[in-house]
Amino acid sequence: MKIKRPFALSIAGFDPSGGAGVTADIKTFEALRVQGLGVCTALTYQNEGEFDGLEWMTFPQLKLQLEPLLRRYPVEVVKIGLVQNLEVLHELVELLRQYHPGIRIVWDPILKASAGFTFHEQVDRQQLEALCQKLYLVTPNWLEMEQLVSGIPAPEGAAFLSQHCQVLLKGGHNEDRKGYDYLYSKGEAQAFRPRQVMAHPKHGSGCVLSAAVVAQVAHGYALPKACLRAKTYVSRFLSSNPSLLGYHKF
Repeated sequence: MKIKRPFALSIAGFDPSGGAGVTADIKTFEALRVQGLGVCTALTYQNEGEFDGLEWMTFPQLKLQLEPLLRRYPVEVVKIGLVQNLEVLHELVELLRQYHPGIRIVWDPILKASAGFTFHEQVDRQQLEALCQKLYLVTPNWLEMEQLVSGIPAPEGAAFLSQHCQVLLKGGHNEDRKGYDYLYSKGEAQAFRPRQVMAHPKHGSGCVLSAAVVAQVAHGYALPKACLRAKTYVSRFLSSNPSLLGYHKF
């Protein structure tokens, strides 16, 4: 098996429109010259503007999908998106670390669909903190950050959570500084300003940003550089056309 590209794995929901979830992640990996692998956590019934529902995969079903990939491929970076709850997320993290102890796990906490469907109302703070100690990076948007650490505003919440793992606070919902992303590590923040392009709203743009970070980390870039390169990619994605479904191109 002679494949020169690095491997990256997406564990996320299946979006039939291809705009979000595992399908969008694989498109992003391919565009950024990464060999993408995928595991489906939920079958969703949606398009880019409507969400009708979903069916969750059980952890045994996830394990059956994962183990053949983990046995065969040298996966060093994985992105986890939509999951049923923190218990399933914990089991996934433990399984990944069992096969590859040094694996870097990026969690993109999908709490609400862009079409308005809510997946999770509350997150247990103690469970979250314990879990984050086993993660490489968490990539919430502004609203997700405030829900993850309820009662704390997004920037302060990201700084708090970064005591346990690094946090990329995505700025699409930041009304004060639209499009600014912030990478937090041990309470310290680094800002990534938006590119001056004609950006159009996109279904799944948060998924794409997280997947692009994973792809750049898989290529060996340090996390700040990976975030900067990922933001450049997403800027092109947002400006690719005026519809809710963006084009993936390097």
